[in-house]
Amino acid sequence: MDGFLDRFEIEQKFQNDAWQRILLSDFATTLLSEERPFPCIFGVAGFRANQLRFSFADLLDAPKTAPILTRYLTRARDIGPNTSLVVMTRPGPVRNVAFYRTMFWNFLRDLAALDSHPWPADIPEDLDTPGWEFSFAGEPIFVVCNTPAHVMRQSRRSTSLMVTFQPRWVFENILGTEASAKSAFDKVRKRLVAYDFIPESPALGRYGDPSTREFAQYFLDEENQPTACPFHSLKSRTEKAA
Repeated sequence: MDGFLDRFEIEQKFQNDAWQRILLSDFATTLLSEERPFPCIFGVAGFRANQLRFSFADLLDAPKTAPILTRYLTRARDIGPNTSLVVMTRPGPVRNVAFYRTMFWNFLRDLAALDSHPWPADIPEDLDTPGWEFSFAGEPIFVVCNTPAHVMRQSRRSTSLMVTFQPRWVFENILGTEASAKSAFDKVRKRLVAYDFIPESPALGRYGDPSTREFAQYFLDEENQPTACPFHSLKSRTEKAA
């Protein structure tokens, strides 16, 4: 059992009133809206093509997520060019944004500690560098956290706490030339302006740009304030024990 499902498998496995189906329905409504286009064009394309995979959990749980993420990464390239793994958690009482931010970064820290693969040689270990990216099973991954506490930044709002893992190669394959990359990001930014109730976060930017940091884009707050680096590094258990 992989521990993740596509959208049609979810519909077959769970009843209409199951929380998993309700979350999927809310997710689909958000991504497929024609009246209010969702900013992440990559995610929309992936959902339409059934290239997103979903995992469900009562709470964010690194020990349970680690083997699922490992299996997903071994299959991801066969799923499609717009694939991501979306981890959805059971709905519960809504906490504040700061609470979810701490939970998210502790989850990534614990996940890294369970990784049996060495940190990629071409990815810096220090989070506060332009080339850093969260990595697992040897794969650099762009990570996004959505929460029910986000109101002003609607692009990061979800029915329950949700974490999306998008392999770095997805961007590299899709964006191609500098011209196509600029066109794609311009489209995303244009949608963000119309979608959110707050100006675009200054943390957003292209990977590798000396003026931006990937970690700052993973979890965006409700205010456009500078984001402090949560940890110096996130390394695998193997390297920490060395």
